[in-house]
Amino acid sequence: MSTPGTTLVIGATGTTGSRVVSRLVAAGHPVKAAGRQATDVGGAPAVRFDWNDPATFDEALDGVDRLYLIPPLGSREPAAVMLPFLRRGRAAGLRRVVLLSASAIPSGGPAVGQVHQALPGLFDAWAVLRPSWFMQNFTGDHPHAQSIRKDGTLLTATGEGRVGFVDADDIAAVAVHALTTPQAPNTDLVITGPQALSYGDIAEVLTEVTGRRVTHRQLTYEQMRDRLAALMPGEFAELLAGMDLAIAEGAEDRTTDTVERLTGRPPRSFRAFVERGLL
Repeated sequence: MSTPGTTLVIGATGTTGSRVVSRLVAAGHPVKAAGRQATDVGGAPAVRFDWNDPATFDEALDGVDRLYLIPPLGSREPAAVMLPFLRRGRAAGLRRVVLLSASAIPSGGPAVGQVHQALPGLFDAWAVLRPSWFMQNFTGDHPHAQSIRKDGTLLTATGEGRVGFVDADDIAAVAVHALTTPQAPNTDLVITGPQALSYGDIAEVLTEVTGRRVTHRQLTYEQMRDRLAALMPGEFAELLAGMDLAIAEGAEDRTTDTVERLTGRPPRSFRAFVERGLL
């Protein structure tokens, strides 16, 4: 696979998917952008794709040999639909898959961890991206961004636990490397920013750079679960609140050299992210 073929990007209008499409197009690689609305992204031709509608699978897979794979949002058992799709893709000529997972989910773990575990048995060329929490979680319509805008607070059950927050642009850069390099990584890649920061640290940076007072308000697991349950299915709210507890216990207190090692440049810091006006 020395010459990259056409890449199917699922979730092409999403946080990482749109960035992957733009980078591939800018580098001259053929791309097919897939999403529920078949929306053109970054000059790439679009195709409708819906995890809940298997009738959309064949058109999406037609003519592609590699895939940037984003799981169905909010699903507790994504393997049930993703693995049959991947087997269909392999039969249709798919040869390389880059899966977006998360740093908190190991191979064989819950949800997409089951897909991670199965991937090496399906494809000879693959990678699993396991990014830490996104800096973009403090932007747009994310609950953190909403609470910052509403009353200048960050609400978590993370205590003083630290996270290697990472910019989605850096995740996309690693994804493009994994999709196009002559030799696929054939491993999982934990992706972080350059520093591990607590939510209290995040609040301080936001206060210093924006001039608006932001504070971190610590919740219990139950308070966080109930807050999230008002915004999403209860089981997914429990999963996310549990991830906050894991952060409090130190599960995300790490940084890696993945971005610099694979892209040749250091990852963006959270302060630089805020100073660029990306919130």
